[in-house]
Amino acid sequence: MKVVILAGGYGTRISEESQFKPKPMIEIGEHPILWHIMKEYSYYGFNEFIICAGYKQHVIKQFFADYYLHRSDVTFDFTKGRDPEILFNTSEPWKVTIVDTGLGTMTGGRLKRIAPYLDDDDFLMTYGDGVCSVNIKELVKFHKKHGKLATLTTVQPGGRFGTIDINPDESVTRFTEKRKEDGGWINGGYMVLNQKILDYIDDDYTVFEKEPLERVCREGELMAYRFDGFWQCMDTMRDKEYLESLIQTGKAPWTVWEKKYRKV
Repeated sequence: MKVVILAGGYGTRISEESQFKPKPMIEIGEHPILWHIMKEYSYYGFNEFIICAGYKQHVIKQFFADYYLHRSDVTFDFTKGRDPEILFNTSEPWKVTIVDTGLGTMTGGRLKRIAPYLDDDDFLMTYGDGVCSVNIKELVKFHKKHGKLATLTTVQPGGRFGTIDINPDESVTRFTEKRKEDGGWINGGYMVLNQKILDYIDDDYTVFEKEPLERVCREGELMAYRFDGFWQCMDTMRDKEYLESLIQTGKAPWTVWEKKYRKV
């Protein structure tokens, strides 16, 4: 199953750094937050990625163009004019497709544009500016079990996001993206989607979280995977500094791959 990551927006609320690079390429713990998200999925066995790029997309492409070399011990023998000799490599078994989905394209439009690169009926999707400690294998299992078009991970971060009303059977009764109420469940990303959901997207100007998800909700095809663990988006410098502090103190709950490493 492929993982689609939305990474094309301007990131205007963190312009201190996004003026130089796309928000998903802003670093926490010496790596872009995009890398952290990919490491999460890779830990659970999902290693094929489609990155929906846009704003300063060349920065993302250059990062992955150099990634294998930067993760290797290497010998440069200039006396013999040979190509670099890779001695030891620690890069991940990733297959990464980066698609320029346009500068002004909305979230739905970006998904519509990468349709030719999908193959399975279902795919994973998340945003390139948030990390979460959700068990992705359990999320996929939940999605497969109910058989609906869409599953989104719902979290409870507080009052500056819109909320979602959920039935006891986890079906979503109302999807309201920007309603200001405290304590409600919100869209945390980390979705599992059936390709049929792309038919609900009209064009580049479609906001996925508006008409497509609201319509899927009205039709009873949207399910919530309630998650009460760690979730944090990186909208502002304050968010970035918070995530950085968690890494520096060894208290970053989303770095499940590090926990696996420490057990070796």
